[in-house]
Amino acid sequence: MEKSKRMGSSPFEFHLVHLDLKGAPPKVSYLAEIFPVFRLLGANGILLEYEDMFPYDGELRSLQANDAYSSSEIKEILKLAKLHELEVIPLVQTFGHMEFVLKHKEFSHLREVGMFPNALNPHKEESLRLVSTMIEQVIALHDDLRWFHIGCDEVYYLGEGEKSKEWLQHEENTIQKLCLAHMKAVASHVVSAHPTVKPVLWDDMLREMSEETLRDSGIAQLVELMIWDYSPDLDVDNKVTLINKYHNCNFSKLWLASAFKGATGVNQCLTLIGHHLKNHQQWLKVAEKSPGGIIQGIALTGWQRYDHFSVLCELLPVGIPSLAICLQTLMNGGYSQKVKEDVETILGISSLEIDVFMRYVTGWFSSYHRKRKKIHPIMIHHFQPDALRLLTKWTAVTQELQTAMAKVFSTAAIEEWIEENIQPSLQRLQETIDDLDTAIQALA
Repeated sequence: MEKSKRMGSSPFEFHLVHLDLKGAPPKVSYLAEIFPVFRLLGANGILLEYEDMFPYDGELRSLQANDAYSSSEIKEILKLAKLHELEVIPLVQTFGHMEFVLKHKEFSHLREVGMFPNALNPHKEESLRLVSTMIEQVIALHDDLRWFHIGCDEVYYLGEGEKSKEWLQHEENTIQKLCLAHMKAVASHVVSAHPTVKPVLWDDMLREMSEETLRDSGIAQLVELMIWDYSPDLDVDNKVTLINKYHNCNFSKLWLASAFKGATGVNQCLTLIGHHLKNHQQWLKVAEKSPGGIIQGIALTGWQRYDHFSVLCELLPVGIPSLAICLQTLMNGGYSQKVKEDVETILGISSLEIDVFMRYVTGWFSSYHRKRKKIHPIMIHHFQPDALRLLTKWTAVTQELQTAMAKVFSTAAIEEWIEENIQPSLQRLQETIDDLDTAIQALA
């Protein structure tokens, strides 16, 4: 902890690690191990995206996943965070990305578009009551909250519901006004019920709005925006212009959001450290060029799924080296060989390079050859032993992996990941060996 403080050239006051719980949520025992590592690397906060892992109660009980945390587990997580000086900011989606709520039959009538469970219908009073109840249940388990993230990103199909189409027929009504009205209603609930808590929301739905529209809406008096961009080549000048625009619209404080994993492919297995490092280097340039005092901090996002229904992307333990490099780059105000060496020392690993383990038989035993059971006899000696060894090794590694994963994740998360990422490759390898045997027999 002291080491990261001494480096202290980060332009940000807050470095939040985002925990996306809608996929492979870690066991509390694993969080107990990893929170001190977060702190050692320079984090001082957690952006905790609950989704269906919160123990919702009463009329919201059906929102819980089968392996949702209990109230006592939530309290333990918050206690661990406090112990390691990590300020917790809960994140509850209240507009877009509402699949975990709107997929349920009892809430499906609150969809903006009947077919799609992603966006909430902002015209119904029951919609505001629903998200207000969710917020209240979450806040009730948290002490001394200073911020509460209400989501509101990627509100797809807004304006395409029947109620919205009817409302938009009036000349003075626009989708922008509709969007802002719901955001303000949710934020106003938080502020009126909890005057010391500041709502935060993702900025993407506001980016294209004019300064006049944003200023006239009054939303800047209610919320702080979190500007997100996960690309390695994000446009620095464009972001600085956007920050100045929001500043001119009276937003007193802004947050930035980068990504340390979960943003390079919906089914990505291995974290591309270089990609995420470049993303953070660009954000450092943005911070350097931005008006002083306006940027509150940065959230390093680590997505587990692109949305509630997609497959798992990189698991949290796989992304830790990337998180470490990115955090230490921020803490040092840039990346260097020393940053890399410090991270390797902290994590106890010899190298951050990712080796390619798989070799593919393509030239002499392609699908064409396999179908016709054709193979050059010399080639049998080149890759049949390797294929058999690889199958044996993979089978053993899979068993070891399942044992290791059991210390971090629930059985359901392990089964999903193994079935999605291991079994197809094992099956292809077994089929290759079977076809090889058949081709060899055809030579006899």
